[in-house]
Amino acid sequence: MADHSFSDGVPSDSVEAAKNASNTEKLTDQVMQNPRVLAALQERLDNVPHTPSSYIETLPKAVKRRINALKQLQVRCAHIEAKFYEEVHDLERKYAALYQPLFDKRREFITGDVEPTDAESEWHSENEEEEKLAGDMKNKVVITEKEAATAEEPNPKGIPEFWFTIFRNVDMLSELVQEYDEPILKHLQDIKVKFSDPGQPMSFVLEFHFEPNDYFTNSVLTKTYKMKSEPDKADPFSFEGPEIVDCDGCTIDWKKGKNVTVKTIKKKQKHKGRGTVRTITKQVPNESFFNFFNPLKASGDGESLDEDSEFTLASDFEIGHFFRERIVPRAVLYFTGEAIEDDDNFEEGEEGEEEELEGDEEGEDEDDAEINPKKEPSQPAECKQQ
Repeated sequence: MADHSFSDGVPSDSVEAAKNASNTEKLTDQVMQNPRVLAALQERLDNVPHTPSSYIETLPKAVKRRINALKQLQVRCAHIEAKFYEEVHDLERKYAALYQPLFDKRREFITGDVEPTDAESEWHSENEEEEKLAGDMKNKVVITEKEAATAEEPNPKGIPEFWFTIFRNVDMLSELVQEYDEPILKHLQDIKVKFSDPGQPMSFVLEFHFEPNDYFTNSVLTKTYKMKSEPDKADPFSFEGPEIVDCDGCTIDWKKGKNVTVKTIKKKQKHKGRGTVRTITKQVPNESFFNFFNPLKASGDGESLDEDSEFTLASDFEIGHFFRERIVPRAVLYFTGEAIEDDDNFEEGEEGEEEELEGDEEGEDEDDAEINPKKEPSQPAECKQQ
C-alpha cells in the first residue's frame, strides 16, 4: 500500500505545488518590475502590425454590414467614373480634329514642302535682349566675315532628321534604336495619332509616315492600341481610368535583304551516322526598333504571361502612351530638348519637395514639447490629375 504523508490533513504533494506556484508568482513580479524587461515587452507590442483589415475584423456585425453597403456605392461610383472617361475620349477625338490642321502645317514645314513666312518664323526667346546685344556687338566687329559666312551657309530643305533627332533625344526611344535602324528612321516624315470612331471600342492608332526609301515599300506603318474603360468585375476598386489592354502592329513589306528585324546566322550540323559536317544558314530574330510593329499579344485565353513577357508588354503600352500624350503633341520641344529639360526639372522638383517635407516632419518631432498656438497648419501641396 502506498504511503501518503499528510500535514494538517493536506497531502504533501499539494503543499509542494502551492509553494512552487507562490515562488513562480514572486519571480514573475520581480521580472515585471525590471525596467529592461518592461521596455522589451513594450517594444514588441509596438511592433505588432495594426493593419486596417485587422481593425475591421474587430468591428460588430452591424457596422460591417454598413461598410459593405459603402462598397456597393463605391462600385457604382467606379462605373460612373468609367462613363466620364468615355466622354473624355470623345472630347479628345473632337479636339484632335482641331489640332490636325496645325500638325499638317508642321509636317509641311518639316519636309520643306512649304516655307514659313516671316511672321510665322518670328519667335521671342527669354534671352532675346542679351542675344540681340551680343549679336549687335559681333556684327560691328566681324560684319564682313558674317556676310561671307551667310553667303556660304547651306540651306537644306525643311528640317532634316526632325523625328530621328527626337528618337535620339528621348531615352525611352533611343534605347530601342539600333545603329542599323538609324538610316531608316531618317526617312520618317510624320507621326500621327488617330482616335477610334464614335460607337467603336476605345482605341487609338499611331501612324508613322515615311518617304520612299530603300528599305520597305510601306508609306505608313501603324500600331493600334486597344483600351478598356470599365471596372474589372473581379476587382472593381482597382479602376483608375482607361488602360491599354492589347495592341496590334502591321506587316512591314521589306525589300530584299533589307529586313533589320532578322539576321542570318551560319550553323554547323554533324550527321549522327556518317559523321559528315554541313553548314546551314538560318534567320533568327534581331533587335530593332521596327519590332515595335510586331508586338507581343496580351493573353486572352485566361493563361497568364511569364514575368518577362508581362514586362515587355507593359513597356510597349508605356511607349505607345508616351507617343500619344507627349511626343506627337509637343514634337518641336522634344526636338529642341526643351521638353526633356522640363521633364527632368519636374522630377528633381518632386524629389526636393519630398526631402523638404521630411525635414519639416523632423522639426515637428523636436518641437512637440513646445507647441506654438499661432503657427498656422501647413497647406497641402497641389496635386494634379494625371
